[in-house]
Amino acid sequence: MTYRKKLIEVALPLEAINMESAREKSIRHGHPSTLHLWWARRPLAACRAVLWATLVDDPSSWPDKFPTEEAQNRERQRLFDILGRITIETDKKGNTKQVVRGLVSWDDINDPNSKVLEAAQREIARCLAWDRGEEPPTKPDAVRRYIAKYAPPVYDPFAGGGSIPLEAQRLGLEAHASDLNPVAVLINKALIEIPPKFRDLPPVNPVLRGQGIGNRG
Repeated sequence: MTYRKKLIEVALPLEAINMESAREKSIRHGHPSTLHLWWARRPLAACRAVLWATLVDDPSSWPDKFPTEEAQNRERQRLFDILGRITIETDKKGNTKQVVRGLVSWDDINDPNSKVLEAAQREIARCLAWDRGEEPPTKPDAVRRYIAKYAPPVYDPFAGGGSIPLEAQRLGLEAHASDLNPVAVLINKALIEIPPKFRDLPPVNPVLRGQGIGNRG
């Protein structure tokens, strides 16, 4: 079996990852960290970046597809743009500020119109398919099925606040978690074990059910 270097072994857009990881501390509405305070909680942005970059091959691993250093750098930059990039944006008052976009962005992955998660999952499926000598799937449902079938499972034996298994689930990976602390076990059950069981089911409230509102999870 040919060993292929992963993106995390070569380079990462650390500035964007660090910037979004720090911003997470000020996000309170709807963020998993508000479920229960955990003193050693890892930033979700960093966990998401590490998991993704561990599964995606660095372009230098495929010299037949990216034969020159220039081609590899160009492809690596494309992967960086998916993972995390810093952009300059202007608000309604005309003020400019730095904003992180991409997979590590909390705003982007929670935007129903954003396709960043689909793009990130396509890259995982592409690397899995290339390594198996198969044609990568492209449609979102096919990509998720491919990842579920062929991607390695993620196991965090001391999961704590559940950041790693949560982000593994978000990427479509099979996730397992455990901890010696019963509080951590309860947090993980509430965060990553119970919610998926009710994903896409109609709400219990009959009024909301009549409006066609479903639990997205």
